[in-house]
Amino acid sequence: MTEFALNSKTEKFLNTYQLFEDDEIQQVQLQHRLDLVEAFGIEKGMRILEIGCGQGDTTVALADTVGNEGKVTAIDIASRDYGAPFTLGQATDRIKKSVLGDRIEFHFEMDFDVYECSEIFDIAILSHSSWYFKSTERLLRYFQKLRKMAKRVCIAEWDLDYSYLTQRSHFLAASILALHSTFVNNDGNIQNLFHKALIQELLERAEFKIIKVGIVDATYLQDGNWEKSYANSIRHEFANAPDMIQTLVNSYYELINAKMDNEQSLNSFILCAE
Repeated sequence: MTEFALNSKTEKFLNTYQLFEDDEIQQVQLQHRLDLVEAFGIEKGMRILEIGCGQGDTTVALADTVGNEGKVTAIDIASRDYGAPFTLGQATDRIKKSVLGDRIEFHFEMDFDVYECSEIFDIAILSHSSWYFKSTERLLRYFQKLRKMAKRVCIAEWDLDYSYLTQRSHFLAASILALHSTFVNNDGNIQNLFHKALIQELLERAEFKIIKVGIVDATYLQDGNWEKSYANSIRHEFANAPDMIQTLVNSYYELINAKMDNEQSLNSFILCAE
């Protein structure tokens, strides 16, 4: 992770809501989520649907921006017991007790395929949640349903088009974990690697029109090191994979563990469509 300092926007959030003041990891994550929300063009008073809210990293940034007159409906297919070092339930209970709590509704164990709501949302958000999808068809189905429920959709995900060699290990770790999901059934946070071009294609197939494409700096985040560590921990599980896959994966492991100073996370791309 590169050297990091909180900016004034993040400091203001921490001082206003008294959230994450004792959690440096969450402070780093918060800064990026505030940047994403700004790039999405969220405005005060908006009604937001967030799909794949997880522990509420982006949710709190959305709730801050929409203000007292706005609302964030945050859903996730996982249970309240999922997640570490804090479960989704523990993390979101803390958020609900804060000043932001009244602006947010969390719904866990909620599959969007069966989610019913008569409200038309100003914006639907998928923030770093698309790689959880086990199939292209399911992601397309979500977009098609959102076409009827939201005026606009905004997506953020890791950008596979990395710019610096120092981001290579994050790219390789993500690739290893996606391959792992092909051979070992798991509930890890990487099931598929969707390139931004494919997500754009799926949005267009769902009859959305792309109105904004951009890149948001994420090089300072901890995620690249987290994914590298996890990828190394499951190396032995490729023992039963076909020989050609083992050869490919072993090559990736040689590269991922090559000595490199100042390793960085991938950046985030954003796509907004209406």
